[in-house]
Amino acid sequence: MTVVVDDAGDPRLDDFRSLNDQTFRRRYEGNELFVVEGYVAIDRLIESGHTIRSVLLAPSRVARFDMHLAPLEALAVPVFVAERSVIADVVGFDLHRGVVACAERRPAPSIDELLTGARRIAVLEGLNDNENLGAIARAAKAFGIDGLVIDPTCTDPYSRRTVRVSMGEVLTLPITRAALDAWPSVLSEIVEAGFELWAMTPSVTADDLWTVDVADRVAVLLGAEGPGLTPAALAAASRRVRIPISAHVDSLNVAQAAAVTFAALAR
Repeated sequence: MTVVVDDAGDPRLDDFRSLNDQTFRRRYEGNELFVVEGYVAIDRLIESGHTIRSVLLAPSRVARFDMHLAPLEALAVPVFVAERSVIADVVGFDLHRGVVACAERRPAPSIDELLTGARRIAVLEGLNDNENLGAIARAAKAFGIDGLVIDPTCTDPYSRRTVRVSMGEVLTLPITRAALDAWPSVLSEIVEAGFELWAMTPSVTADDLWTVDVADRVAVLLGAEGPGLTPAALAAASRRVRIPISAHVDSLNVAQAAAVTFAALAR
């Protein structure tokens, strides 16, 4: 069942207001809410088990969304339908996808919970680009990575752009953020839990990804574009690993490097 809304000022649409105003959205969402755009990402959202607060659709998107209406109605999730001009007034721009949902963040697992039973994880340090984090999450799901550990400075994995770029896959991955006073000591905890910690680096002295022996449990440690991993993170690693590339190319984007490494682990 859908509910037609024709007034952009309707308070029932407040969850979707001013999506491009980052200051407002940070204040409104806090660490409790997040927004998802597009059919595929919302499909993943529904599969992920997050509690959905509401959905907003353009009239032309209702038929494609029909399969979800009955399950969402059973969960008492309101599905609002508004003309594109009304949606644009609410969100602050022309929402080309014409479908958006708001949901509640679920509690992150502890590091012990994330490591239990996992064989392949990724550990991210200093990633401040939402698109890179989204692309890494998408590749992680594609190649069987069991979860992500992110450092205190990493960008928000629930940001609208991260979720969109990941095609919603970031919502189905266990992710835990290390506390400020637990970084980089958490890297030692990962090693002590039985993981071989690979610090990915372009250094010519690092082990070649194509020839390195793969341990039963591996944690792939990736740093931000430009600065790469900090000396403390490199020092905590079990080994340093590089992706051999053409001498005519300086380096790979961190999301590309992650995907190549994850694929090598999955071979």
